[in-house]
Amino acid sequence: MNTNARIVVIGGGMMGASLLYHLGLEGCTDTLLVEKSELTSGSTWHAAGQCPNITGSYNLAKIHAYSNKLYPRLEALTGQYVSWHACGGLRLATNAAELAWLKYVYGYSKSIGFGMEIVGLDDIRRLNPFLTTDNVLAAAWTTDDGHGDPSGLCNALAKAARDLGACIERHNRVVDIRPRRSGEWDVITEKGTIVAEMVVNAAGCYAREVARMVGADAPITNMQHHYLVTHPIPAFLERSEEIPVMRDPYTSGYFRQEQKSGLIGIYESTGLREAWAPRGHPTWEASNELFADDVERIAPWVERAIERMPVLGEAGIRRIINGAIPHTPDGAPLLGPAAGLKNFWMCCGTSFGIAQGGGCGKYLAQWMLHGDAEINMTEFDPRRFGEFADEAYVRDKVFQDYRLTFTTRRPGEEEMAARPKKTSPLYERLQAQGCVHTETFGWERPKWFSLDGRSEDYAYARNNVFDVVRDEVIAVQERVGILDLTGFSKYDIEGAQAEAFLNRICANQIPRKLGGVALVHLLSPGGRIQGEMTVSRLAGDRFYALSAAAAELRDWDLLTQSVRPGESVRIENVTQDRGVLVVSGPRSRELLSRLSDADLGNDAFRWLTAREISVAGIAVRALRVSYVGELGWELHAPMSLMAALYDALWGAGQVFGIANYGLYAVNSMRIEKAYKAWSTELTNELNMLEADLSRFINFSKEDFVGRAATLAQAPRPFQIVYARVAATDTDARGGEPALDQNRCIGVTTSGAYGHRVGKSLVFACVEPQFAASGSRFDVLVQGERRAATVLAQAAYDPDNLRMRM
Repeated sequence: MNTNARIVVIGGGMMGASLLYHLGLEGCTDTLLVEKSELTSGSTWHAAGQCPNITGSYNLAKIHAYSNKLYPRLEALTGQYVSWHACGGLRLATNAAELAWLKYVYGYSKSIGFGMEIVGLDDIRRLNPFLTTDNVLAAAWTTDDGHGDPSGLCNALAKAARDLGACIERHNRVVDIRPRRSGEWDVITEKGTIVAEMVVNAAGCYAREVARMVGADAPITNMQHHYLVTHPIPAFLERSEEIPVMRDPYTSGYFRQEQKSGLIGIYESTGLREAWAPRGHPTWEASNELFADDVERIAPWVERAIERMPVLGEAGIRRIINGAIPHTPDGAPLLGPAAGLKNFWMCCGTSFGIAQGGGCGKYLAQWMLHGDAEINMTEFDPRRFGEFADEAYVRDKVFQDYRLTFTTRRPGEEEMAARPKKTSPLYERLQAQGCVHTETFGWERPKWFSLDGRSEDYAYARNNVFDVVRDEVIAVQERVGILDLTGFSKYDIEGAQAEAFLNRICANQIPRKLGGVALVHLLSPGGRIQGEMTVSRLAGDRFYALSAAAAELRDWDLLTQSVRPGESVRIENVTQDRGVLVVSGPRSRELLSRLSDADLGNDAFRWLTAREISVAGIAVRALRVSYVGELGWELHAPMSLMAALYDALWGAGQVFGIANYGLYAVNSMRIEKAYKAWSTELTNELNMLEADLSRFINFSKEDFVGRAATLAQAPRPFQIVYARVAATDTDARGGEPALDQNRCIGVTTSGAYGHRVGKSLVFACVEPQFAASGSRFDVLVQGERRAATVLAQAAYDPDNLRMRM
């Protein structure tokens, strides 16, 4: 066994084998995969092996699409049998919401490039003549779908990795992982210690146990998942053509041919049990373990599958597979760095490991070796979960995710499992006023306010809260609005070298003057966008940095891991210490003046400045900034005094017609101002020039992270643009294709209706020839082409006059 390797991958399932192969493709073969048993042990070997292109996430669909392009080539590449069946897939829609979702996915199939059509009942019956179509409206026919032998695919990837020079050590369990002073790791195994520069947790069902060796966590619960295989079905014996893989919400599962037999897989919504009771954790002794089948538990859904395709009931059951399947709370894999650790990576947590393994390995290998991946990795970053994702939270969320596998979630629709977890002191006050909350990084944050008791009728089209959001926007535009944004990530940064430190890691110039505020971006060494912060200078050597709630651990790692040895910089995460109230609107100065002796006039308290003042007798950090394009302040108060501050503002604001508002309204107003958002426009896919953010780069600084790469970057064939769309009752949301005649020239990144300007607006990433003001293209919104025109400036108050009032 090798005792040194640049990268050690722990786990020889689909994810580990794929990563090993793709590290080799990216030029790194000083790698060693350690597997405690045989390759494919754990959950890979017993998987059903379906590989659909349809998924509810644009970036996850890119991962699926890559896998489905790779797997058909593996057998010829390696000589390893993979049994790839290119039969395509049909996903049925049984109601209008499911059909709307399929139309949305159809849109991004055009920009990603996988084959998909929405077909009617005649085509469904032609593709699968055994199907009953009761209650079926239509289906998605995905031509590039298939299924393969999981063990064959995994072994083929392992062989391809070996052929490139990677090493694999089987029957050797990792028993501990310890950091070295050098920054390397000692990976201690049953056969000896391996010194590694980087370690990857690809341990599948065992990922949580491996993470705990380094004091981290992998928020995973292992579920039991059943599928059954029938005896040969006479109708299949008579056919040479294979039916597509069927996915049916009514069945809450999938069914297909398995050679000449039938296969039925169920994601039951009641009676669930975990793989390893009582917490969903494995024992090290398990390798190829299956669990006792529970036919009674899955029987109602099996009966529905037979109802949908009666020939499945013509043969008896040959075998039942009931095996472990790992799930994360949101159903997405864990791909990226472990929080708080250098050079320890996660490649685990996928409940669709066969379908996603190929793409997960490709894009994680890029990130590990080059600092950036081709696709936006934000939604897969393990640091999207923090301490709030404890064992109970993970279990409740995972059970929910499993139950909803075949349930189409409509835009804005959220479930309350494991909630609330993190609340501001205003949570109950706002709920009493009709607040509907949304969850971000465990925080409950206002989404909109139901003043008349209505519930949202979730839909892709404008729905019954459209007018409610309009009224919240009007309140901010004409009077004064108040918003609880306590979930902001907040950091105190101070020390003799704090300014130099921040100038080194940020592209923009850090404020020189006391009270200055700057919007700054943190870049990778390759020049790609890693994060966005607002930095205020509170004193000569004291700064206050704010970033997105969901970026708390990402940005904490970026800040703390950028401090050089001996550098006089102290960084403190004060997210839990301070709450945030945003006061916005033309009457906001009058309101605050009733509660503060501070001079809030333009000369004394200019736009884009920060001061420490007293409001209602409470010391706050007041920032005159606005994400909604109106006069306003953010008030950062001690968490314990948030309720008192809100009550004072609410009481004094009655004379001005004060109103609560939520994040739906914020999104409408921010897009009117052409403000790009982190994780949609500001991602690792783009550099600052491609994101049209050159005004936030200070190239006069001697150096900053990403400067050289930004200057050296050759032009690439895409650019972020801002456009209005000739929409009717449905607005773009992000992921819709941008079309020039019949050619896809880009994709929207986010969109919303701007209530103050009465326009539907989008950001889109398009080919550079469509970036000039006045350029035109179409956006495919819910299957309909809508004309889009590129705008030269913000649709609302482009000169920022209202914020300077």
